[in-house]
Amino acid sequence: MRKVAGSVALITAVISTTALATNGDNMIGVSPASRAMGGLGTGICLEPTDSIFRNPGWLARQKGFNLSFGGILFMPHVKGRSKGYWDTNDNDDTTGVIPVDSGYQSSDANFFTIPEIAITNQINDKVVLGLGAYGVSGMGVDYRDKTGLNKMHTSLQFMRFVPAIGYKVNEKLAIGGALHLAWGSLDLGAMMAYDNDGDGVPGTLWNASGGQSQSYGIGASFGVNFKPLDSVCLGAYYQSSIKMKYKNVFDSNADGNFEDLKLEQPQEFSVGVGFRPIPEFKFGFDVRWINWSDADGYKQFKWKDQWVFAVGGEYKATPRLALRAGYNYAKSPIRGKSNLDTVNRDNTVPDFDGRFSDYEIEWFNLIGFPAIAEHHLTCGFGYQFTENFEVNVSYVHAFEKKVESTAMGGALLAGAKNSQDSIGVSLDWHF
Repeated sequence: MRKVAGSVALITAVISTTALATNGDNMIGVSPASRAMGGLGTGICLEPTDSIFRNPGWLARQKGFNLSFGGILFMPHVKGRSKGYWDTNDNDDTTGVIPVDSGYQSSDANFFTIPEIAITNQINDKVVLGLGAYGVSGMGVDYRDKTGLNKMHTSLQFMRFVPAIGYKVNEKLAIGGALHLAWGSLDLGAMMAYDNDGDGVPGTLWNASGGQSQSYGIGASFGVNFKPLDSVCLGAYYQSSIKMKYKNVFDSNADGNFEDLKLEQPQEFSVGVGFRPIPEFKFGFDVRWINWSDADGYKQFKWKDQWVFAVGGEYKATPRLALRAGYNYAKSPIRGKSNLDTVNRDNTVPDFDGRFSDYEIEWFNLIGFPAIAEHHLTCGFGYQFTENFEVNVSYVHAFEKKVESTAMGGALLAGAKNSQDSIGVSLDWHF
């Protein structure tokens, strides 16, 4: 048990930054095997990691003792554009007099590491215990050295520590559950332009950021795995929301007092199916629903729910080498809008004191948290070096997506472009 606790402490220590993730602000999958196959993990279990984080219904089918340690090199390519807000760039904290178009400029937050560790231990023929720690969600941009983007720099990190248990009812049915202990860190660093007189034109710039804030939360997940035939497997899981509150993080009305922000990680539900028509080949299809529209914070920022579709396959080219490929799609939770209201400040954000216009909400989404990637093409491989040790590798490319929103007949515009590349590697031991 000391080794397990030490591994979790190590994984916490090496987290240093965040990533702009893929299905909203969630990674499409955790383990390299899952990510190489489009983020599968509901109807097919690919690594012990997935049986803890994704569908604990698979946990009871893990044999012996398994340890997986790895991480992801995440390389987002994010660009932001703001038209209509202006800054003379003379460091006097006031706006200028000539509107400018910043054009698309690249965020400097473009390279991150995301760690993962998972341990499973078979107690007997019926019960398997698991413990995992993962960086699973995050967003962030850095425009501090750019012109016309209000020095926006944001950072959201979200990590889960997950103890889990699986129970095999019989050879066809297995169930499982997990406790999700969450840690989050949020920074809403920005110079904001406040519309003092309600005419739709920004006034004085001020530092709205309260700095980095940390929060803790708790949730749970439940899963089931059913194998009606040796060549067919079905799976489903539910993961609860996790309520988080980040304290003293933002000054929404320029009164010098930094307010708290409630930002709830949403609930999700997934079903999946897997097939193995021949011993050397298996493939699967998952559907996942992410309930952004009912989660505190995301709801007020008007994120839409996502339906995530993942498909992937694995072919054992040799007894030691497994080749994998997949595809993942989910429509962006942030949608482009035209002729947004700039005067009526009707939108509230929990627990901010200030209210926001429709355009300000959309500006903050697209410049600060542009989680808009949709199409992901994935591939990878696994190689078993010995009976007890293997390496898994994944590569994911998210194709560029652009979203723009406008107000005042196009005089105001906020836009984002987002594409991504990531490489995942895990070292896996089986005993």
